[in-house]
Amino acid sequence: MKIMHYSEAEEKKYPGEQAKGSTGRVVIGQADGAGKFCMRVFEIAKEGITGKHAHQWEHEVFVHSGKGAILREGKWDPLSTGSVVFIPGNEEHQLKNTGDSPFIFVCVIPSGAPEL
Repeated sequence: MKIMHYSEAEEKKYPGEQAKGSTGRVVIGQADGAGKFCMRVFEIAKEGITGKHAHQWEHEVFVHSGKGAILREGKWDPLSTGSVVFIPGNEEHQLKNTGDSPFIFVCVIPSGAPEL
């Protein structure tokens, strides 16, 4: 069993050249013996954005705090504290902060996908 505060996990810059003001932390992953899923916590600073991307695996998102939006089928859909998102495999997406405070969300992916 592992118990910790997410801020104790190593912070890494969000991958990709398009990303601005975005970081991620692997809070539960392969190093912990998690064999089916990986949980990451991302933080997007004010006016920050992730890179636009798609990949084979699905993932699930839970918005912990802040205001943001997700690009889906060419339009931005708003997200806020408590929002949940299911992103099927191969669906292009991108997230951005639309508020004045950090936009923090949890993202779960299947094991075998790049953790960060």
